[in-house]
Amino acid sequence: MKSIFLFVLLYTMVVAFAPATAGDASEPQGYLSPGAVDILKILPPAPAQGEARYESDRAIFKATRRFIGSARWALATNDVKLSAADMLSDFSCAVGVTMTIETSPRLVRLMTMARTDTARASNTAKDYFKRQRPYQIDDGQTCQAASELANSYDYPSGHTTAGWTWALLLAEIAPDQASAILARGRAFGESRIVCGVHNATAVQAGQLTAVSVLAVMHAVPNFQSDLKAAKEELAALRAGPRTLRPQECADLAKLLAQPVF
Repeated sequence: MKSIFLFVLLYTMVVAFAPATAGDASEPQGYLSPGAVDILKILPPAPAQGEARYESDRAIFKATRRFIGSARWALATNDVKLSAADMLSDFSCAVGVTMTIETSPRLVRLMTMARTDTARASNTAKDYFKRQRPYQIDDGQTCQAASELANSYDYPSGHTTAGWTWALLLAEIAPDQASAILARGRAFGESRIVCGVHNATAVQAGQLTAVSVLAVMHAVPNFQSDLKAAKEELAALRAGPRTLRPQECADLAKLLAQPVF
């Protein structure tokens, strides 16, 4: 078990820090070949100045500055983190068990591989549309430093793509908890709006990106094999009498039910 844990931890670090240039031999490998999903044919164009969607995004950004300093703002700040350990923790309440890298190595492998593919599609669209982030259009405080987002664009939201990837796969793995899991996934994307670093349309595009790539991914045998292994692993974890259960989830549930815009 220890050797599996160390392997997954090392693999996760490689995925997190390896260059993401298409065609690079050091690029993290997912389940799909580059270009398997033409995301530019799927996503609607990013809103342009003068369009109703553009003005709606601006209004939502300004209105959601009301969350600054609130509990929802704190959740949005928490949701900036994207490591496997953080995502396991973020979805533990929704799943109903405390998930960690050590207890869930097969789940981490599945999510790491899947996120490689969904992130590739998201980054392709970002670089194509090159849409400004909301705080670059209108003044307003953000929960994440602008320096952390340098040379990264708004549309679609990569964090939303990641969060929806986790939510959709976890909902498939634990369908009896699907409603709670998908609610957490929705809120994960909305956190980017509350944080002030993504527009509402970018969050919607991030969800569509994840859905589109995962739809194609389901036809890949290696994905199906890893999905089955993750299902078995999580089922055993949930059934284990010594498995830790997440505490203090009631406050989180109230935040997830709170409308953002």
